[in-house]
Amino acid sequence: MFIRKQIMNYALKMKNYIDEHRIESKESALKTTMTIQASELNAGGPNYTRTLHIPKFYTQEDKKRFESIVDTMYQIFSKVIKAYQSDEEIRKLFGFSKELEELILLKPRYDSLIPICRVDIFYDEKTKEFGFCEFNTDGTSAMNENKRLNEFLSLNNAFMALDTDFEIMELVNTWVDVFLKICHTDPKLKEKPNIAIVDFLDKAYLNELYVFERVFKEKGYQCEVVDIRNLEYRDHKLWSTKSGMQVDVIYRRAVTKDVMENLELVKDFIDAIKADDVSIIGAFQTQLIHHKCINQVLLDPLMQKYFTQEEVAYIEKHLPKTYDLTKDVADMIKEDKNQWIIKPKDSYAAKGVWAGVDLNTEEWKHEVEHWIDKDYIAQEYIIPYKTENIDLVNYDDYQMYSNLTGLYVYDGKFAGVYSRLSDSGIISTQYNEKTVPTLFIKEES
Repeated sequence: MFIRKQIMNYALKMKNYIDEHRIESKESALKTTMTIQASELNAGGPNYTRTLHIPKFYTQEDKKRFESIVDTMYQIFSKVIKAYQSDEEIRKLFGFSKELEELILLKPRYDSLIPICRVDIFYDEKTKEFGFCEFNTDGTSAMNENKRLNEFLSLNNAFMALDTDFEIMELVNTWVDVFLKICHTDPKLKEKPNIAIVDFLDKAYLNELYVFERVFKEKGYQCEVVDIRNLEYRDHKLWSTKSGMQVDVIYRRAVTKDVMENLELVKDFIDAIKADDVSIIGAFQTQLIHHKCINQVLLDPLMQKYFTQEEVAYIEKHLPKTYDLTKDVADMIKEDKNQWIIKPKDSYAAKGVWAGVDLNTEEWKHEVEHWIDKDYIAQEYIIPYKTENIDLVNYDDYQMYSNLTGLYVYDGKFAGVYSRLSDSGIISTQYNEKTVPTLFIKEES
């Protein structure tokens, strides 16, 4: 209780300082925004990271809670992957194409089942209870966004006035270190392998990819960002047509959905992987957790026979109800719009997601009916925890914002938090998302 009050006290201290120094605070917020716009967090035009003036504070108790969630879910995810590899009946639950199934069954040359992921949860900071939002194991991103926003806190007048030392969990260098550690467990890789960071560059979070390229180079590795379509497979080796570099290991940022929709264009990439002539960190088995059908699979009796009773109870407590968006399901959810959200089974960045709370009755019915039997799911809407914050660049008043807590997981271990807020029912860049720095209160010695 004392620590909880501490958090509230830090936020209250910042609020009071903002109110007492309005002009200075507005100038500070504007300076932060201008710095963001001049940094790699600006993807061009209006596409830059938005933030708020009060960061997210967590306690060491929260940190232990996050570690526990990550530990439990990583064990569950690992069981799903192993079951898929060994059990044809489990494979049928996913219903993937033969082409995708073949890629998923290609075992990587290292032991890490999921090198990187982000588990997004709706976390109640008072009760410590939570519900899962989704699992991002494919093209996991925003680590640099988190890092830079923490660095830009030096521009935040109200935060600097706290004069308090906090723990910051950095996510860029730590991921590169874990990536290299995994590489070193691959018996076929040389001591310093050549690294290609691959994606469809016209769709990529491009600036972040170049940040990682730079960090790998700083650590003494040959590395380059390469469009996945610009790889050439010949003489049992994979090459970058961009520079002629031989590629030893791929850091896959290209999401599986995009790969499968462009198989002919990425044939050399696929052929090299199938021939085991290149190592890939971000093997396709991660798609099992990323695909939205995972919620239904985790609740299926066939899958649950691989879990302990405690794991089954954990899943059923924290996982939202999820159904294929059929006509019968549509009829069920149309009249109860505030309790439901609809989303594509295989997407990212909250594309195509609709929350009933954000729409009037007619709009909701239209969207639900439009997406019937079109690879959509209906999912129980979890009411997010709300906190007060302020957007000083655009407004003078405080607002209540919904919170989404992203737990990064590096090789099965909790690595840090990505904190996003929104004043709408869906928390994404499409729906007025704001990202704030994340800090952990240090325990008093």
